[in-house]
Amino acid sequence: MNGSWILSGILALPLVGALFILLLPGDSEATKRNARWIALFTTLITFALSLVAWSRFDPAQPGFQLVEERDWFSHAILYKLGVDGISMPFVLLTAFLMPICIVASWTPIQTRVKEYMITFLVMETLMVGVFVALDLVLFYLFFEGGLIPMFIIIGVWGHGNRVYAAFKFFLYTFTGSVLMLLAIMAMYWTAGTTDITVLLKTHFPANMQTWLWLGFFASFAVKMPMWPVHTWLPDAHVEAPTAGSVMLAAVLLKMGGYGFIRFSLPMFPDASLYFTPLIFALSVIAIIYTSLVALAQESMKKLIAYSSVAHMGFVTMGIFAANTQGVQGAVYQMISHGLISGALFLCVGVVYDRMHTYDIAAYGGLVQRMPLYAVAFMVFTLGNVGLPGTTGFIGEFLTLIGTFQINNWVAFLGTFGIILSACYALYLYRRIIFGVIEKPNLMGIADLTGREIATLLPLGLLMLFYGVHPQPIIDASAASIDQLIQGFQHAVTATRTAGL
Repeated sequence: MNGSWILSGILALPLVGALFILLLPGDSEATKRNARWIALFTTLITFALSLVAWSRFDPAQPGFQLVEERDWFSHAILYKLGVDGISMPFVLLTAFLMPICIVASWTPIQTRVKEYMITFLVMETLMVGVFVALDLVLFYLFFEGGLIPMFIIIGVWGHGNRVYAAFKFFLYTFTGSVLMLLAIMAMYWTAGTTDITVLLKTHFPANMQTWLWLGFFASFAVKMPMWPVHTWLPDAHVEAPTAGSVMLAAVLLKMGGYGFIRFSLPMFPDASLYFTPLIFALSVIAIIYTSLVALAQESMKKLIAYSSVAHMGFVTMGIFAANTQGVQGAVYQMISHGLISGALFLCVGVVYDRMHTYDIAAYGGLVQRMPLYAVAFMVFTLGNVGLPGTTGFIGEFLTLIGTFQINNWVAFLGTFGIILSACYALYLYRRIIFGVIEKPNLMGIADLTGREIATLLPLGLLMLFYGVHPQPIIDASAASIDQLIQGFQHAVTATRTAGL
C-alpha cells in the first residue's frame, strides 16, 4: 500500500516547526511565547497527521503499509519508510505524547526556550524515524541520532549533576550501538542490501546469527535498559527535566523492545532460541532485583526509574517467549508503560515545580492540600501496579501467559515481581500523600492547575479506556505478530529438521 508522502510528512513537520522557531528574533518574552505556541501547534498537527496515517492503515494486513521508497546513495542505502501493526502504535504514542510534553514544559522551562523547543521537535522526528525506517542504515541513523537531543536536554535543562548524567547516558547507549553497527555491516556484506523487508526473508547461517544477535543485543539491552546495563537510567531520569523524563521513559526505552521484535526474533531465530534462557534469567533478575532496589530509594524519580527497569523485564520476557500471547503482551506492555510512566513523571514534576526537591521525606499529607493531585497520582500508581481495569494489568497478564507456556518457573518468579511492584508503588504513595502535614512549607502548596490537568487527563483516560477495552491495540498488531511468530517457528523447525 503506497503512502506516497504521509510518513515523510510526519517526519518533516517537526523540522519545519523547528526552523520557524529558529528564525524567531532575540530572546524576549514575546519570542519565548511564540516559540512555545509554534512547538505546540507543530506537535498537534503532527499528531493529527499520524491519525490520518492510522485511518489509512489496515490492521488486517500483516505486511508493511504506507510504504515510501526513494534511492539514496546509489541504491546502496534506501530512503524507505513504512509501518506495520507492530510499529504503528509506537508512532501514535510518540506523536500523542509530544504535545503533552510541550504543555508540561510551558511554565517550568524559562531559559533558552527557543533552543529547548527546537531540540524537542528534532527529537520527535528522530524518534518517529526509528519506528518507520525500512532500511537498516536509515534505522541506525535515527536510532543513534535520538541520543543527541536527549543528551542536550539532560545536559542543558537538567538539574544538579546533569552533565555527568548526560555523558553517562550518551556513552552507555552509544557504546552498545557501535556493536550493532558492526553487525549491520556484516549483514550488508552477506545479503548485499540494507533493505529490512529483504533482510527479514534472508536466512543467515546459524553461526553467523549468534554474532549478529549479540551485536544487536548489546545495543537494545542498553537502550531498554536490561539488568545489569541499566545504571545510566536512574541518573538520567533524576537530572532530566520533567518532559525529558517523560519521553525517555515513554518512547526512548521502547526502541530496545521494538528492536528485539523487529530484528532479533525474525532475522536471527536460531540465535534467539539459543539465548532465550539468558534473556529469561536477566528478565527475572531485572523484575525482582530492581523492584527491591526501588523499595530502598529516597528519591521519587529514582524509585519510578527503577520501576521502569522492572517493567521492561516483563517486556523482554514476553518477547523471547516467542509466542502470540508473549509478543502481544510485550507490545501492549510497552504502550501501557509509555502512558503510565509518562504520567508518573508528570506527577513528580508537579510537586517538584512547587518544592524543588525529589526527596520523598520532604513531603507527606499532600491529600489535605492537593486532593485533585492525590486522585491523579493514585490512578496512575494503581496502573503501575497492574490493577485490573488499567492497561498495566493487560500487558503483564499477557506476557506472563506467554511465558508460562514456555517456562512456568520464569512466569512464577515474574509474578512475584508484581507483588513487589505493589509494595514500592503504594509505599511511595503513602509517604507522599497520606499522613499529617508536618513541614511548614507544605501548608500553602497549591493543587493542580488547569495546564497540569490538561497534561494528565488524556493519559488517565487512555489508561482506563484501554484497560477495560484492550482490543483495539491487540487487533492493530495481531496480524503482524502472527506473521512474525509463524516465520520464527518455521525457521526454527527447519533448522532442527536439517540437524543444525
